[in-house]
Amino acid sequence: MTENLLTNDIPEKFIDPESGEFRMDRMLQSYNALEKKLSQLPAAPKAPEDYCIDCSHGLFQPDTDINARLHDKGFTQEQAQEVYNLAAEKLIPMIVEIAAEFQADREVEKLVQHFGGPENWKEISRQLLAFGQKNLPPEVLESLSSSYEGVLALHRMMKGEEPKLSRTPAKTGDTTSDRELTSMMRDPRYWRDRDPAFVEKVTEGFRKLYAGK
Repeated sequence: MTENLLTNDIPEKFIDPESGEFRMDRMLQSYNALEKKLSQLPAAPKAPEDYCIDCSHGLFQPDTDINARLHDKGFTQEQAQEVYNLAAEKLIPMIVEIAAEFQADREVEKLVQHFGGPENWKEISRQLLAFGQKNLPPEVLESLSSSYEGVLALHRMMKGEEPKLSRTPAKTGDTTSDRELTSMMRDPRYWRDRDPAFVEKVTEGFRKLYAGK
């Protein structure tokens, strides 16, 4: 009875199929193979400072406290790097999105105050959208409408303080591309500093690229 119970608890690979006897040699072989495999697994560095974390993406830098906690849990170099990789892949975009939404809400609040309250802003925003859709390329309108300063620039455009543009590029030879102009309009020198030389450069670029209306 005791022998049968013991035999049933032993994996079949350690039992001789003919005699039914326990094969100690096979168990020793299996144990040695397992021990060898475990010895080849990467171990955690001797100290948290020994982690060599790659943060070449520039989103953040290795953190000593995080490294200490990972080391305390026995994380290998590869496992620790994967933690940072996951943070860059999943968490940072989520944080950026939340920050962008928060910033957008703050920008709208500033516009409401600038234009004299919610009702005024509601009407002006409607006018700005209609003006932009009629007179600007979609990418330019999207760029301008994405920031407080850009909306103010669009408002100046609607009032005639900026060059009027058509939606169709003029067929000219050597001109600044639409994408380059859009990028220039996002430059703080244009919408924040109103640098005269830079503003004139943007204006001239639009004049060459788009036919005046």
